[in-house]
Amino acid sequence: MCLILIAHRADPRYRLVVAANRDEYFRRPTAPADYWSAEPHVLGGRDLDKGGTWLGVATDGRWAAVTNFRDGTAPEPGARSRGALVAGYLCDSTRAQAYVAAVDHSGHQYPGFNLLAGDRAGVHYLSNRHDGPMMLAPGVYGLSNHLLDSSWPKVERGKQALREALARPAGSDALIETMLAALSDRSIAEDHALPSTGISTDWERRLSAAFIGAPGYGTRACTVLLI
Repeated sequence: MCLILIAHRADPRYRLVVAANRDEYFRRPTAPADYWSAEPHVLGGRDLDKGGTWLGVATDGRWAAVTNFRDGTAPEPGARSRGALVAGYLCDSTRAQAYVAAVDHSGHQYPGFNLLAGDRAGVHYLSNRHDGPMMLAPGVYGLSNHLLDSSWPKVERGKQALREALARPAGSDALIETMLAALSDRSIAEDHALPSTGISTDWERRLSAAFIGAPGYGTRACTVLLI
């Protein structure tokens, strides 16, 4: 995933709202969201290259999502797949807090990542580019390819769209449509607002949109999850 917007216990109607985009190379083989044949309690898309996933939910209400941390460096040879972090949580029965604490000890084995894992007890965040896990207080959050709530333009626009959507009295169908529209925003940030993540300015511009459409790479899935 490259954009994840979260409303955690921020609205009396929904314990959780997640609106997220998965950005990936178009050539990477992928299965669409479905229940997994070997793990029928898990619902999510599947990376057919490494076997993991970017976002999924289990029938007991546990969920997880991951983004990469963009700093212009290539993954180390032999590094583990970040998608395995989500799949490992959903396929097990470990609670979110315990799982994130365990990943904190093995996070050096993965390229730069941001992991969100939740269950009925709460939502937990961990990055191997930051010190230690944290439990999220109720509120609205945004995550892209930097740390949680880094003030990138598409993160700030997405969080505002989520707040405005929740402020309306409309039902779940309208909320889903509103957030899918926000995830489809192709607006490019102005140069002065672009982050500096070790890539060219041209690519910083391309990747500043919520919905990315670049040669060979872009947004491949838009997902809204309501609990």
